[in-house]
Amino acid sequence: MKFSTQDLIEGIQSGNKRLIAKAITLVESKNSEHRHQAEDLLKKIMPLTGKSIRVGITGVPGAGKSTFIENFGRLAIANGKKVAVLAIDPSSAINKGSILGDKTRMEELAKEENAFIRPSPSSGFLGGVANTTFETMLICEAAGYDYILIETVGVGQSEVLVSDITDVFLFLKIIGGGDELQGIKRGIMEMVDVIFINKVDDSNLQKAKNTRLELKRALDFLTSKEKDWKVPVLLGSALRNEGLDDVLHKIIEFIDLKKKTGRFDLVRAEQSEKRFEYWVQEYILNMMKRNESLEEAYIHHKKNASALVSNPSTEAKLFVEKFLKKE
Repeated sequence: MKFSTQDLIEGIQSGNKRLIAKAITLVESKNSEHRHQAEDLLKKIMPLTGKSIRVGITGVPGAGKSTFIENFGRLAIANGKKVAVLAIDPSSAINKGSILGDKTRMEELAKEENAFIRPSPSSGFLGGVANTTFETMLICEAAGYDYILIETVGVGQSEVLVSDITDVFLFLKIIGGGDELQGIKRGIMEMVDVIFINKVDDSNLQKAKNTRLELKRALDFLTSKEKDWKVPVLLGSALRNEGLDDVLHKIIEFIDLKKKTGRFDLVRAEQSEKRFEYWVQEYILNMMKRNESLEEAYIHHKKNASALVSNPSTEAKLFVEKFLKKE
């Protein structure tokens, strides 16, 4: 059944999860008619957005992201908040399919009336996010969700894109063998706002404390993203609901600091500008491909790039020059 834009807006505002999901599916669609309606929908809901706290959550596979999100979400709900989870699943590089199993993994959270879980395929988009995650987030904000939790793929892709659409960037760490700092990218350490060492119990408590000390020392050598904010390194177990209160408290403290210094609105404006630049590139590329002669030129220069006839950047420049001459 096709829903009108007004039907979807009313459904979003009333918290109708079925219509919220329909609106997100519309935004994710590549169909030109759907894209037109999606743009109209997003334009009309903009006054309803911007009131949530956007939290990006990353960590290596096995760090316990889904368990953390489930129990952290339930904690926030117990504190009177509504929580939306955008769980980005790795898509198949072959057929773009996705397992989309997060609703199964977050079974208890999915039962909560004030929770909404939306698994979305990354479709090969870099950074472990879907290319419409930002727009999906706006729909959830318009629906009145207080916390938007974005779980990344966590397979070593550029987490910069996650940081670029969220207010707080949370890194989950687990205790393993050897050097605990080995394998943690400097780039991630420069982006994080809160670190949570997960799966801590009596058997590894001392090792976890040592790791916390190492992380704090490493952070001292890096320039903090936010002035007057010292990245906290917290210990706990998401499975046993230990330390999650501390994480919630630190997130609130961090947001309060950003608002007090005026950085909150400034960073959000910068993020929106980056989304503008992303979509400019998308629309220009699509326009090029729709023009028959330009499409031929696009294929020609793309083949030259793949065959290394010349530098790929040179081929891209030659193609863009042709596009501008056509215009």
